[in-house]
Amino acid sequence: MIPDKFRIGLVQTACGTDPDANLDYAARKIREAAAAGAQIVCLEELFRSQYFCREEDARLFDLAESIPGPSTARLCPLAKELGVVIVASLFEKRAVGLYHNTAVVIDADGALLGMYRKMHIPDDPLFFEKFYFTPGDLGFRAFDTKFGRIATLVCWDQWYPEAARLAALTGASVLFYPTAIGWHPAEKAEFGVAQHDAWRTIQRSHAIANGVFVAAVNRVGFEGTPDKGLEFWGASFVSDPFGRILAEASHDKEEILVVECDPQLMEETRRGWPFLRDRRIDAYSGITSRFRD
Repeated sequence: MIPDKFRIGLVQTACGTDPDANLDYAARKIREAAAAGAQIVCLEELFRSQYFCREEDARLFDLAESIPGPSTARLCPLAKELGVVIVASLFEKRAVGLYHNTAVVIDADGALLGMYRKMHIPDDPLFFEKFYFTPGDLGFRAFDTKFGRIATLVCWDQWYPEAARLAALTGASVLFYPTAIGWHPAEKAEFGVAQHDAWRTIQRSHAIANGVFVAAVNRVGFEGTPDKGLEFWGASFVSDPFGRILAEASHDKEEILVVECDPQLMEETRRGWPFLRDRRIDAYSGITSRFRD
């Protein structure tokens, strides 16, 4: 039996410097998304703070929290009250000196279904994530929510077809990508259009190759100093299982996207383009090598 249709909501906002104020604001936006009909609501990456990985500063580890912890204590009752599923990206303190970039999935009854720890950790100018995050160790997981089976990856994961494939093979209907990506101001004029297009294209390709919906939610706004800041490019979007954009937000405004996902479309797409059927799983052992010399 093909599951029922469901509606997802992506919350694209700017983040301030006060974590508690950001949590309050996120809760308000979740309410707005639910009022607009969203049944599964996804927040942007590390929504409780500005993107602190622009610098390496050990004091910023104070932003981390346990899971369960303060954020889930606020979001679990909210999910139950509104009857919605919430996907929230958090800075997890697993133990003293051990931290992860982690997405939690909360079901519509308020239960914490589980979490996904970001697997691919970047280290680029103004994206110094290796200083803060240990790579994930939970693998690629799916979560059976009230409204559908979903998987979540996080930001830098979105560039890796291997991650999308393994997440899709868990049976998820939607791959959610909480994201914090933006332009270096000095590069925007020359490379900005190409960078955004590459980001959009690679995720559309995951939808096509796997016959799933893809939902990427980014933040907006400028964070940091003029010489060492990032302009987050927003442009949150939802792609259908053949890569067609169903809805897309602006580059510079806070927005909530609410999009209906129909699992029947997955069925029709995969029947016509049976990529999973024709995979040569007997011939892919080399994919586990770093490089084939």
